[in-house]
Amino acid sequence: MSEQLTLAAETRGQVGKGASRSLRREGRVPAVIYGNKQDPASIHVEEKALMRALMTGHFMNSVVMIEIDGKAVRTLPKDVAFDVVTDRPVHADFLRISEHATVHVNVPVVFTDEELSKGIKRGGVLNIVRHELELICDAAEIPDEISISLKGTDVGDSIHISNVKLPKGVTSAIDDRDFTIATLVAPSALKSEAIEQAAEEAAEAEAASEEHAAEVEAAAEAAEGEASEG
Repeated sequence: MSEQLTLAAETRGQVGKGASRSLRREGRVPAVIYGNKQDPASIHVEEKALMRALMTGHFMNSVVMIEIDGKAVRTLPKDVAFDVVTDRPVHADFLRISEHATVHVNVPVVFTDEELSKGIKRGGVLNIVRHELELICDAAEIPDEISISLKGTDVGDSIHISNVKLPKGVTSAIDDRDFTIATLVAPSALKSEAIEQAAEEAAEAEAASEEHAAEVEAAAEAAEGEASEG
């Protein structure tokens, strides 16, 4: 389960581009808390603290307790905007949730047991189609990651959502199709080997066909010769 994070925040007295630029110069990041049938709250958080939370690697699928004026607000991060030049955070959105709210989250996928995959041992390459899964779960039970075993997989195999055992109480947000998460494809060396083998088989088949045709022609000539002598 994802750990709970905490961010200290202060209420924004002013909003707008000018006020936001001023906050950023002071090392603060403007943010908004919305949802749960309450009015949006304009706040700002310390940039360094937000960056530390982002560096955990699971910020976007963690419950974040935002402390404002001594009160903690339970939230789920929904978006963080970054400056295109400096890559510094310039704004954040948080969704206000109750303790056991049902939430949609994107959870990273981790593949294990590569050493037990026949296809990878043969030189196959894992082609990851989805690095994250969109899941529905209780806000208090958000998984850190979804582990998928490659045991027994071979070149040409595909891993679909139906092959994945999700934690109890967790379901896929996409339920109208059995979508692909990853495939195990042949590397160029194996593809070249397969092409060469097919070419050799085709050449052998052509040679056998020509030999058979020659035998038929020789038999026909022999039969014709016997008929002439008769």
